[in-house]
Amino acid sequence: MSSQKKVRVRFAPSPTGGLHLGGVRTALFNYLFAKQHGGEFILRIEDTDQTRFVPGAEEYINECLAWCGILPDESPSNPGAFGPYRQSERKPSYRQYAEQLIAAGHAYYAFDTSEELDALRQSQPNFRYAQENRMSLRNSLSLSAEETQRLLDANAPHTIRIKMPEDHIVSFDDMIRGRVSFETKLVDDKVLLKADGMPTYHLAVVVDDKAMEISHVFRGEEWLPSAPVHLLLWEYLGWSDDMPQWAHLPLILKPDGNGKLSKRDGDRLGFPVYAMNWTDAKTGDLTKGFRELGFLPEAFVNMLGVLGWNDGTEQEIFTLSELVEKFSVERINKSGAKFDFEKAKWFNHEWIKKMDNTALLPLVREGLVQHGVSAIEDSSITTILSVVKERMTYVSDFWAQASFFFQMPQHYDVDAVKPKWNADKTKFFEEILVEFEDQDWQASVLEPFFKERVQSSGMKIGELMMPFRIMLVGGKFGPDVFLIAEILGKDQVINRVNVALDVFNS
Repeated sequence: MSSQKKVRVRFAPSPTGGLHLGGVRTALFNYLFAKQHGGEFILRIEDTDQTRFVPGAEEYINECLAWCGILPDESPSNPGAFGPYRQSERKPSYRQYAEQLIAAGHAYYAFDTSEELDALRQSQPNFRYAQENRMSLRNSLSLSAEETQRLLDANAPHTIRIKMPEDHIVSFDDMIRGRVSFETKLVDDKVLLKADGMPTYHLAVVVDDKAMEISHVFRGEEWLPSAPVHLLLWEYLGWSDDMPQWAHLPLILKPDGNGKLSKRDGDRLGFPVYAMNWTDAKTGDLTKGFRELGFLPEAFVNMLGVLGWNDGTEQEIFTLSELVEKFSVERINKSGAKFDFEKAKWFNHEWIKKMDNTALLPLVREGLVQHGVSAIEDSSITTILSVVKERMTYVSDFWAQASFFFQMPQHYDVDAVKPKWNADKTKFFEEILVEFEDQDWQASVLEPFFKERVQSSGMKIGELMMPFRIMLVGGKFGPDVFLIAEILGKDQVINRVNVALDVFNS
């Protein structure tokens, strides 16, 4: 590959369902590499398998990438000079290359019906269409030229398959794994063009990468077994000099490290594996996503960026621009990365703490509206955020941590108070309520005032602080109690103490 070639990378998902976090990480690594080298990041929709096409999936992919902030420079919705960006719209371009391969002796027509092949798979457990049996099957290699032409003239259904060479070694230099080699005798004759005229992934990916001038291919290691087919197609089509550099990314593994992380693992262990909620159009089943759980996109991207990559330092928190600056292929691990949901939650907690309160405001307000709270000023919400965000793992935790600021406690932890409640404590609170009326209402004033009154009463601070907290919030939780009092305001605190005294004394 020419060293002068402009960096152009692509993320090429199939519109068949939700976007697995492994897919998002592939998109992210493509994006980071492109941006670092002043190149372009392309979204191409690989929808050649019409039987698996799911309505709404392409829109979902667009929304996921937008949420993550990894926006394509070219895509179906933002076309550039290399369109169309959906493979189904490029259909006319594929057949000519398949025919070119046949003319050069590198591919052949296969007339076997799917029923015939299914029967062979039933009778031969390890059946594959390959060099050891291709001459005994119905194809243009085993049939005469006349019979082949007759079938073609009669529009007999057929596929076009690559003719894998015998006893050949195909090698390439992977940017992550180094030198990788394959024996062609172990690879079957993959279908390149299906009976409906649509290309398979193998043909389409090569033709499209050439047409779109893709310089580097970052894709999951599950595509490694297909690499020899793709390398040979680049060679057979006469495009070896334009072939991209390859980087096969390690898998994201189950938390115990045994095998690739799947949606079922998330269902079983209780965490999402999709970026956003996905509802299956056929079954109506909802698969939960990180966004709806209350993850910030910055935290999600940060977590994925360091899943199988590090910059060689102890740094763990990265903005997207820092990832662009520091990303290097050399520091991508060759082995799979275990997914750790507790660590993912840690990233989100750190990002919530780090995030400016005004940036969190719209997300938090969304949650408040769901709980019937809307007429609250922005300044009040940001003040409350500043005292509770240290306790939030998810954005959606705001209500659990702060609901008492917006409504009276619905219940009181009476069991924590009642055993030691007495007339002296009732008298203390009745008296301090009168004195509250004349107090400056800041936590810095209220705390020493309250503690001095406790001391002069002869009681212990803990005996009165806990009931005071429960009076204001309903339970033994929440931030500093005097900060809570300051934010609630004098009238609200006096009201709540009076209501709670009635409950405690009933």
